[in-house]
Amino acid sequence: MTSKGAGTAFSRRNYRLSIESEKPKVTGIVNSKLLNDYLHRIFPSADEIQPAAAYRKPLTFQNLQEHLDKLLAEDSGAEDSRDQVLEGRLGPSTVVLDHTSGFEGLLLVDDDLLGVIGHSNFGSIRATTCVYKGKWIYEVLISSQGLMQIGWCTLNCRFNQEEGVGDTPDSYAYDGNRVRKWNVTTTNYGKSWAAGDIVSCLIDLDEGTIDFCLNGVSLGTAFDNITRGAGMAYFPAISLSFKESVAFNFGSRPLRYPVEGYRPLQSPPSVDLVKAHKLLGYLKNVIHIGIDVLEGKLVEKDTSTWQLQGEPTVLITLAHIFNHFAPLMCKVYLVEDVLMNFLLSILEQGGSVEAHPLVQQLLDLMWLLMEDYEVHECLKQLLMSLLRAYRFSPIIPDLGLQIHYLRLTIAVLKHEKSRKYLLNNVLFDVLRSVVFFYIKSPLRVEEAGLQELIPTTWWPNRFTKEGKESKEVKEESAEERLRRRAYDRGCQRLKKRIEVVEELQVQILKLLLNNKDRGGGEASRYIFLNKFRKFLQENASNRGNLTVLCPPEYMVCFLHRLISTLRCYWDGHKAKAPAALSSEEAYVPPQLFYNGKVDYFDMQRLGGLLSHLKKTLKDDLALKANILIDPAELQAVTMDDLDEDEESATSTAQRPVAALAIGGALARPSWLSSPTLGRANRFLSTAAVSLMNPRRSLGTLEKMKARTLSVEQRTEDDIEGSHGNEGLLLGRPPEEPEQSITENSLLEILDGIVMMYNLSVHQQLGKMVGVSDDVNEYALALKDTEEKISRCPKKRRDIYEELVKSQKVFSEKLNHLSRRLAWINVTIYSKEKMQDIYWLLRVCIRTIEHGDRTGSLFAFMPEFYLSVAMNSYSALKNYFSPVHCMEELPGYEETLTRLAAILAKHFADSRIIGTDIRDSLMQALASYVCYPHSLRAVERIPEEQRISMMRNLLAPYEQRPWAQTNWILVRLWRGCGFGYRYTRLPHLLKTKPEDANLPSLQKPCPSTLLQQHMADLLRSDCDMTPSFLNSVLNQLNWAFSEFIGMIQEIQQAAERLERNFVDSRQLKVCATCFDLSVSLLRVLEMTVTLAPEIFLDWSRPSSELLLRRLAQLLNQVLNRVTAERNLFDRVVNLRLPGLESVDHYPILVAVTGILVRLLMDTDFQGAKRATAVLLADPCFQLRSIQYLLGHAEPSALAATPPSADKRHFSLHTYTDYISLEELAKVEQMLSHLSEESKQAAASILPTSEEDLCPICYAHPISAIFRPCSHKSCKACINQHLMNNKDCFFCKATITGVDDFTKPASS
Repeated sequence: MTSKGAGTAFSRRNYRLSIESEKPKVTGIVNSKLLNDYLHRIFPSADEIQPAAAYRKPLTFQNLQEHLDKLLAEDSGAEDSRDQVLEGRLGPSTVVLDHTSGFEGLLLVDDDLLGVIGHSNFGSIRATTCVYKGKWIYEVLISSQGLMQIGWCTLNCRFNQEEGVGDTPDSYAYDGNRVRKWNVTTTNYGKSWAAGDIVSCLIDLDEGTIDFCLNGVSLGTAFDNITRGAGMAYFPAISLSFKESVAFNFGSRPLRYPVEGYRPLQSPPSVDLVKAHKLLGYLKNVIHIGIDVLEGKLVEKDTSTWQLQGEPTVLITLAHIFNHFAPLMCKVYLVEDVLMNFLLSILEQGGSVEAHPLVQQLLDLMWLLMEDYEVHECLKQLLMSLLRAYRFSPIIPDLGLQIHYLRLTIAVLKHEKSRKYLLNNVLFDVLRSVVFFYIKSPLRVEEAGLQELIPTTWWPNRFTKEGKESKEVKEESAEERLRRRAYDRGCQRLKKRIEVVEELQVQILKLLLNNKDRGGGEASRYIFLNKFRKFLQENASNRGNLTVLCPPEYMVCFLHRLISTLRCYWDGHKAKAPAALSSEEAYVPPQLFYNGKVDYFDMQRLGGLLSHLKKTLKDDLALKANILIDPAELQAVTMDDLDEDEESATSTAQRPVAALAIGGALARPSWLSSPTLGRANRFLSTAAVSLMNPRRSLGTLEKMKARTLSVEQRTEDDIEGSHGNEGLLLGRPPEEPEQSITENSLLEILDGIVMMYNLSVHQQLGKMVGVSDDVNEYALALKDTEEKISRCPKKRRDIYEELVKSQKVFSEKLNHLSRRLAWINVTIYSKEKMQDIYWLLRVCIRTIEHGDRTGSLFAFMPEFYLSVAMNSYSALKNYFSPVHCMEELPGYEETLTRLAAILAKHFADSRIIGTDIRDSLMQALASYVCYPHSLRAVERIPEEQRISMMRNLLAPYEQRPWAQTNWILVRLWRGCGFGYRYTRLPHLLKTKPEDANLPSLQKPCPSTLLQQHMADLLRSDCDMTPSFLNSVLNQLNWAFSEFIGMIQEIQQAAERLERNFVDSRQLKVCATCFDLSVSLLRVLEMTVTLAPEIFLDWSRPSSELLLRRLAQLLNQVLNRVTAERNLFDRVVNLRLPGLESVDHYPILVAVTGILVRLLMDTDFQGAKRATAVLLADPCFQLRSIQYLLGHAEPSALAATPPSADKRHFSLHTYTDYISLEELAKVEQMLSHLSEESKQAAASILPTSEEDLCPICYAHPISAIFRPCSHKSCKACINQHLMNNKDCFFCKATITGVDDFTKPASS
């Protein structure tokens, strides 16, 4: 058995009990006197107080075993208390959670019976051991900071899904989520806890008190005079809500915060502890004392440079020590208390980890002198203890505790054999090693020492994100500037300390990604790759399974460390192979998505499911990538799908749920319960029925087919390729350059990083912005309070004192939040983190561009690449401001343009079939055109792509999600339309000018370039234009009709005498229909303005029909909105929450804009046609046009006297939003229509009823149908023929329509 770690390699074959020939042969190793002195120095007896050497019994290797046994047995008799029953305690000596009868509700319990996750509303569980006398303590490691009640209960306590520990008479609990204590009633107590804290629960049954400590700091006596006496014994107990998790330490491990006078419920292994400390002392003696064979004497050695040079004397001495020491090192208590502390003490001297080779030497010794199973268990327990210690150490200003544990982790992982064992069997299988890359955020900044680190706090004035109306920001005062600079200096100090931890975390990953350590098997990187892929699968496939999911806050830190490590290795490879790409040019080549070398665990591809793509694109794969799909594989895939469906339908009926819970997906490492151990394989339920016959399945996790990942069998050659084998890059398409990118294994890690961002990192980045928002809210409240104090009258002392109290509360909260925000800005939103996300964005853009060039094979790309490209841009724009500005990033303009090109091309790409990803692309494009800098990027993409984008936007609004594309067109127009330059809805600013929380709109940033493309397309494409405009008119008709129907229902509900509430969803839909109507009207205004000839040049087919339909709809809208005391008026005056956007202004100015463009801004012929069509429409009413300028209806004025508070709508009152020139045009339009309507009324001859169109009864008959000869007006038949070819009357198919003129004779 050999060790190929750092230092010298030993094997048991090499033990040679001989020495150099020139030495006198006494014992075969060293002379007996020297050996005797050496062994007495290594193994001193307790009763030997410097005895003379002459009286000591000579020690040799023959009697050493007897001597060592005697030494180890000296204190065992006195200390042996394992079999003694501790007074005051009842129950088994090993204390665990009672998973047989002591629980209520649904719970997931770890296999060590110490960790628990709540799986129901409020589950409760107690321990197996109780106490009735004396002082006792146990610790609870808080893994999540939600609703839990932790404490003590008696056997008589009965809990349920509503009442838990502390809610019954003889139970007592502390709740750090609500900061209260519970014993039937509740009062304030203690401090709030956070994930990573340790709660100590103390009970003194002599005095009758219960206390709690948080991270070793006493919270004071919670309860006194608790019930005691005959039959009263207290069990440790907890109640916890859904998803909450903790781990207990009853004494199976050393208590982190022992309290003098209190005993843990589980006694420490005293005898073994004494032995282990003695043996460790002997081991230290071996390291300190060396044998100078030439001089024949013992010498003191420098421990830091100690190495075992193959000296047989030392080797055999160590073998004797390890013979006793090895079995002890399999016990978790001894590993944590003895071995871990010893290894930590070696590194305490400072310096780099490399400066302490002794750790490597000790690991060599362990692999050499211990049995394999002993080393495996010892290393596993050591890493568990390290991870537990790292995760549950309190934050102190210099992060010294975290650094301490990370340094030892690095030292252990530097040992090659240990590293490979841990990677293969522990790091991702039993432990959640991702915890090592997490830096927890302190909830209580005082304890974390942030007050000393950042003594001066500062918060920004209310910043305005782009697009919101900016408020007047005063110049920064000298005092504010000084405070800000002092705060920035504090943040920099904090950043330097956190960077030390981050660098250590990167060092750990560099060790795990080492691909040069091929001694004794596969290199570490390839073991890591397979485990990493399995980790991704668990998080991708079990989105709802708590025991498997990695918490998003861990994922964020892991992502950043992995990016740093990956780029380091990537650029290292570039230095050795100059032809390869640098990490700045990194991308994932498209063949990874279809050659089957990387498993994407059934994730959605752009073109659908992989099995479908393999069938439909198998010819393209063979032609372009030289990849042949085996027909048998296709058949297998199809049968597999069928099997899966059958199993999902019958699994719950055929397989017991208990077996599923133990053997299925629940038997994965539990993320949340035990902080380090792992498998939540006990599913506890008090509802016995649910175990026998579940009313519903336990979730999708049982239905997943168990399959072995193909990646687990891969070797280095399979990944990197060799001798003509391309490895992961098999199937290079002709569009892909032959240039080497980097090592293939790094490409797979890069792909995994992109997937990680999609799984939960983006969601977490958005969540943490909440702290910044809180700072802004409190800053606003503080500013408002200070203004009120300055205005408060001196005689109102009571008000003044209340305001000062509020000011103090807000200031304290801001001081706390600003320090917490500094921590978050350093760990999550720092400039370096921003550059990581920006690098990821560029990787995705390059990957999508390369994939796009492969034509139909682009469909194989997983959807998450497009999602990450959009989400990472959104994060950079929204989450990292105002601390860091995206514009400062290198190549920012070019990146923006390339992303714009991707959105413009793919939002209507036929290769992408997923509706969700298509919607996301459309929403991203809609957001892109809202802001000037990103809109300019769209304008910079090649002209051909711009025109193609506009053509796709102008596709008919049918059989597709048209609302988003309509918003895009509206945003390109905002700022050019009639009265369309507002950023807040003008009517709201008039009614509630003081309300700062009104919905705001983006600042107008119209694009004349894209408008010009739209105009050219509308003019040139005679087929697309009518279908597009008819679809817009159809949708406008639908949206406005729906809106009117809904406000009728709302009005009826409001008029009822009984108290009633209108459904908020109905109000939301109503407001949406109104907004859609306004936006469709704006698109029509845009069309009329850019290309009026579409409506007014009647030489174009369908122009007259379009104009007539437009006039008809405009008149309908005007009549509905402008009638006095009508339905619209009444609903607007109700001012219902949710209908704020519904008002006269938005819709009337949109209609006015269209009318002005048609009647005033066109040539004489066009205006004449438009006027004639408008007046000919039977719905036209001149008073609707008069209403726009505030001219009230004469009949209304006569009927009711004008009230003082009744104001009529008038465009004249909105001069801030409507220019004088625009108002003048409306005045001209009114006078023009007044004059024309008078002339039209005078010239119209009375028409008999027989001559009117039998459909609308508004126009004379002017068309006759072929072949049936039925008649109507042209407007009716043209509109009918758009959707139907059958005659109105006889249902014959119409083959043609001729003009009809009434014969003169009749």
